[in-house]
Amino acid sequence: MGMSVTEINFDGLIGPSHNYAGLSLGNLASSRNAGAIAYPRAAALQGIEKMRGNIRLGLAQGMFLPQWRPDGAWLAQLGTDIGAAEPHIRAAAMSASSMWAANAATVSPASDTADGRTHLTVANLVTMPHRSHEWPQTLAQLRVAFSDPRTFAVHAPVPAPFGDEGAANHMRLCDHHGAAGVEIFVYGRSGGPFPARQHFEASKAVARLHGLDAARTLFVEQSEEAIAAGAFHNDVVAVANERVLFAHELAFADKTGFYADLRAVMPGVEIVEVPASAVSLADAIKSYLFNAQLVTLPDGGMALILPTEAQETPAVWQWLEQMVAGNGPIRRLVPVDVRQSMANGGGPACLRLRVVADPATIDPRFMMDEGKLDAIARIVSDYWPEQIAPDDLADTRLIARIEQSWLTLVDHLQLSGDLIP
Repeated sequence: MGMSVTEINFDGLIGPSHNYAGLSLGNLASSRNAGAIAYPRAAALQGIEKMRGNIRLGLAQGMFLPQWRPDGAWLAQLGTDIGAAEPHIRAAAMSASSMWAANAATVSPASDTADGRTHLTVANLVTMPHRSHEWPQTLAQLRVAFSDPRTFAVHAPVPAPFGDEGAANHMRLCDHHGAAGVEIFVYGRSGGPFPARQHFEASKAVARLHGLDAARTLFVEQSEEAIAAGAFHNDVVAVANERVLFAHELAFADKTGFYADLRAVMPGVEIVEVPASAVSLADAIKSYLFNAQLVTLPDGGMALILPTEAQETPAVWQWLEQMVAGNGPIRRLVPVDVRQSMANGGGPACLRLRVVADPATIDPRFMMDEGKLDAIARIVSDYWPEQIAPDDLADTRLIARIEQSWLTLVDHLQLSGDLIP
């Protein structure tokens, strides 16, 4: 491994079929906005601006493409097509939820694995019908982006029924990104009225597939209270970066045991915990305080890239301002506007998958700079639908437009030969 290993955030570009069908049980924002009008063009431009902001902070930035929608192959397996499908099946076939790249895969960097390669396991997402058909197209992109077999190993999904929701339930702590780390898999057993989406068996399987050192791998149960409050993934109540764990006091079922285990394998860890007395679980979930990107800037300091909703939740912003005024590791707050994603229950961290690697080993068509983002923004402005109401999903003209949008983008990125719908 060369010295050019760095953390790259791969954001999912928000697709032209972005809509609010309210398909995600246990995701309070998704349920609350069901039936609302969605703005795919504005959504994708917001996501592009977030990527642009990261590049301006000096961070490496990649991008995954939206998926081909409607997913005709999935509909065919169900014995129907987009014209004949029942409304809930049609909505699932049109879902743009692959934009949340944190659920695309789980990634273990080369420094953690037995064979010295970076391992990626595509998430099966079996718990929710609208996401369960994402993995074949996600896997196709991962196999193109990370195609060098000397550097990367890309795994097929863990078999059903062991639900795996990817990096949204996985954290990694290390002294610096290129060093060997401690990998933490967070699973759920029960979520009260809502499903626990990350299965313990799936987490164990991914750790085995990646060849992780058992002594440096922790399996931690998410608290039932957090899931029941709407934290359908761990990344809604906790985020880690290098030696810092930033978490809500009520994130984990056995916090004391987890913190003790973590300090035993990584004595230098810094745990920044937000007390429930200062920020309630409800406020943490409404503001997506923990669904922030905690990143290391080129000067070595850490910044929290937060949704603007965190600024609008007084208890949250007050706590954050006190934190950055102190002498802790997190020194900078960077609010970003991703309202269209937030309305479906996905904040800044949901939109990205973190990959520690040398950017030179990755297919350059997936790596971004400002010029590439400018060109993609022009395509979005010209082709993405301005708005979609749930009743529009049966409109053949809208479907044709969504398909044309995808083909234009994929053709522009010269990926049409690799990603056939």
